Amino acid sequence: MFLTNGAVFSNLLPRYPEIKAALDLGNAQFGAAVAAFPLGALLAGLTASALVRRFRSSRVATFGMLVVAAGILLAGLAPTWLALAGALFVAGAADAVVDVGQNAHGLRVQRRYGRSILNSFHATWSAGSVLGGLMGSAAAGLGIPLGVHLGFSAVLFGVVALIAFRFLLPGPEDAERGPVSPVRLRSRAAGRAVLVLLVLGVIASAGALVEDSGASWAAVYLSGSLQAAAAVAGLGFVALQALEFLGRVGGDRLVDRFGSRAVARGGAAIVTVGMGFALAFPSIPLTIVGFGLAGLGVATLIPGAMHAADELPGLPSGMGLTVLSWLLRVGFLVGPPVVGLIADATSLRVGLLVVPVAGLVILLGSRVLPGSAAPPGGAAPTQAPG
Repeated sequence: MFLTNGAVFSNLLPRYPEIKAALDLGNAQFGAAVAAFPLGALLAGLTASALVRRFRSSRVATFGMLVVAAGILLAGLAPTWLALAGALFVAGAADAVVDVGQNAHGLRVQRRYGRSILNSFHATWSAGSVLGGLMGSAAAGLGIPLGVHLGFSAVLFGVVALIAFRFLLPGPEDAERGPVSPVRLRSRAAGRAVLVLLVLGVIASAGALVEDSGASWAAVYLSGSLQAAAAVAGLGFVALQALEFLGRVGGDRLVDRFGSRAVARGGAAIVTVGMGFALAFPSIPLTIVGFGLAGLGVATLIPGAMHAADELPGLPSGMGLTVLSWLLRVGFLVGPPVVGLIADATSLRVGLLVVPVAGLVILLGSRVLPGSAAPPGGAAPTQAPG
């Protein structure tokens, strides 16, 4: 399911220049159309908790993914700007709901295992993004029509999602949670739970800002400010994605051994020192390494924050995860304009200081993450799924 979610949208990205040219859109028009995706996600994201409670995370994740695939296909076939923006809006809205559904179900599976495995799911999402990007790039290079390419992608990954649905957990969303004492719930002020959730949202958004800085600005900074060749300029983003993937593959073992708080603090230090050093002594090799270390540093942060938000006492099932996912979308939406405004006023090198600053924010806010390496979600049931 995570691989499917990463692959479907990434199939579209390499075809953006072709869509922009076919519709004869200016930069502002195209940017406004693309912004419809996160706008749809923000408006629909807060409905995910109610949908998960009503229909179960397995159904929301699976059938919502079919809507995402259909929206991406329609975006590729859009005959006008309005149709393109509308299709991306629908795809973004469905993607926000699917994101919560998949992570909610992943946390159910994690509670069954009694150990951290959510980072591995997010690593698989990263692998899906790479797969989708390669498929899209190959289709663009071969001149395959958009409808054929995106139709094949929608059918392929739609079938994968439907097959995966057969193996997802049955039963209610709280089936794997340990019993929670009503007295313990009453003793915790609701205001404290909301405050913790907001801090989790801040540090998760800081992690999103780090990720998006590599996606949006790494190539621009390397090719512009540092005069890197076109073939080299893309390596900053590649380094970030590659080390983030490796960090997620091994992140579950670290979380189980040291706890989410210690891993997040170590990662925050890596982000701050690595990217700070690269910006203090600008060069092409150091910048590529700096972006790679930034990806490594935030690899486990978002999965850890999702787990912590989902376990907050006193909130309806799925509410903490839904709100955190919504705050994450705000981070992805706000990050690029902030860097751009700072860069226009000073330089992109100064604008990218938001990355080490984000590391410091994570360092300061990480105290709300679980400090122990206890099994996630409490004691896990011993029976096999089914």
